[in-house]
Amino acid sequence: MPVGKGVQLGKDVKIHHPDLVNLYDCAIGDETRIGTFVEIQVGAKIGSRCKISSHSFICEGVTIEDEVFVGHGVMFINDKFPRATTDDGKPQGPTDWKVEPTLVCRRASIGSNATILCGIKIGEGATIGAGAVVTRDVPPYATVAGVPARVVGDGSY
Repeated sequence: MPVGKGVQLGKDVKIHHPDLVNLYDCAIGDETRIGTFVEIQVGAKIGSRCKISSHSFICEGVTIEDEVFVGHGVMFINDKFPRATTDDGKPQGPTDWKVEPTLVCRRASIGSNATILCGIKIGEGATIGAGAVVTRDVPPYATVAGVPARVVGDGSY
């Protein structure tokens, strides 16, 4: 079942194609909209009135606060040193790596195809440009773009 039994859905959550998402043991806040081909993993938390666009991946350890926009194909990462096997060549298990938490604060906006590395905080109202690779904290209301992402604006219009 694409929407697992352990998923906590808030009031009036809209999942456009429930058969074409993977949601398991996560929490989704009230009035959030989730697009097609989205995966939200165990323990991830999505706030209220968010929009999660199609083809995005939100992994364990990610917390997204209220009113956040996540564009198409956004990828979150939760392991700073990913490996398939242990030093002795055995497949890694849950105890062989550490989940690094990531926080996306209220009203942030993440452009399509951005990659968000783990262990960082995206500040309130920040804007992440399309295709950016975010490798460090983003200040509140800053606009960042590029690879790696750098501050290019302060959020004023």
